[in-house]
Amino acid sequence: MAARRIVIIGGGIVGLATAVKLLAQRPDLDVTVLEKEARVGNHQSTHNSGVLHAGLYYKPGSRKARLAVQGIREMVAFCQEHGIAHEVCGKLVVATNAEEVGRLRTLLERGAQNGLRDLQWLGVEAMREIEPHVAGMAAVRVPEEGIVDYRAVCDAMSSVIKESGGRVEVRAKVTRILADGTGWQIKAGKEFAAEYLVNCAGLHCDRVGMLAGEEPEDRILPFRGEYYQLRADRTYLVRNLIYPVPDPKFPFLGVHFTRMIHGGVEAGPNAVLALAREGYTKTNVSMPDLADALGFPGLWKFMAQYPRMCWDETLRSFSRRLFAQSLRKLVPEIQESDLAPGGAGVRAQAISRNGELVQDFRLVQRSNALHVFNAPSPAATASLAIGGEIADLVLGDSAA
Repeated sequence: MAARRIVIIGGGIVGLATAVKLLAQRPDLDVTVLEKEARVGNHQSTHNSGVLHAGLYYKPGSRKARLAVQGIREMVAFCQEHGIAHEVCGKLVVATNAEEVGRLRTLLERGAQNGLRDLQWLGVEAMREIEPHVAGMAAVRVPEEGIVDYRAVCDAMSSVIKESGGRVEVRAKVTRILADGTGWQIKAGKEFAAEYLVNCAGLHCDRVGMLAGEEPEDRILPFRGEYYQLRADRTYLVRNLIYPVPDPKFPFLGVHFTRMIHGGVEAGPNAVLALAREGYTKTNVSMPDLADALGFPGLWKFMAQYPRMCWDETLRSFSRRLFAQSLRKLVPEIQESDLAPGGAGVRAQAISRNGELVQDFRLVQRSNALHVFNAPSPAATASLAIGGEIADLVLGDSAA
């Protein structure tokens, strides 16, 4: 069979992992990754907490749960194979009141159903042996979780693609996609021909889908997550990863503590609407992006559903005092003066017209295209598993 020409739009970690998996299964394929930036992995893939997520929180049977558990094991193996800095240090999920203790037990059961190994229920004394400065009534230890250098992961994936005969084209922003009788003509500076199109465009996946003739049911809204870093002389307060029990009334996880792979401890993030799809600061404003978000009825319905959360997240974005107050729920010794400005990430979150956040990964397949229309956290951790699933769908669609 002649090599099939496949173009992947988006050189983030999911697009790169898809190319890696396609070429591993079929070295004869002609695979090209198009990335609009000067370097792969410049957005969600490397603007995140750097955590290896294991799948404790996700609904059993969901694509997200299945791929998170599979993905963390594949990612650790990939890091080991390529000498990428990582550490499987484990994390604590901490219940700070009686209501949270009940929800934590549900999480423990859910994690076991999802296939996580060696989960541990800890009382106060046991959890403080692991994190001496943490406050709470109980905790679950997730030993498979850890931290990693996702920048190095993206660069290694790019190298693997090239070594396997694929191409990675940077500074290749897609501006036009035309269907022809045999596939697609894609303009990204120069012209690229493809028999099969894979849309892994992340923050712009809905727009790329529309260029290809799709009418996505949902819209991507950019939520900025802002972090602080603990002062160097206060990092002893956190040994590894400390997370809260999520509140099911709210769609976001809540602030937590993360030791970073190259040193230091991050605290956060909050979640506020970014004023640009790549709006990493409060002053990054794109009028077309903002108009797009404000003109989407799902945003207003979302804010109407969660007015208190939206208000609290906005206030916390402008107040280090309130941020520190939130962090003290997990580590009471945290003071406002312990926090120094950190980085920020922007999460591409699909939201429906009725204001519901799309929780699971969403893959939409056509006869000669596949669109990743929702891949929020833990997509970085699960990227190789997601890429494998996409590769199976693409190759299964045309096998024989």
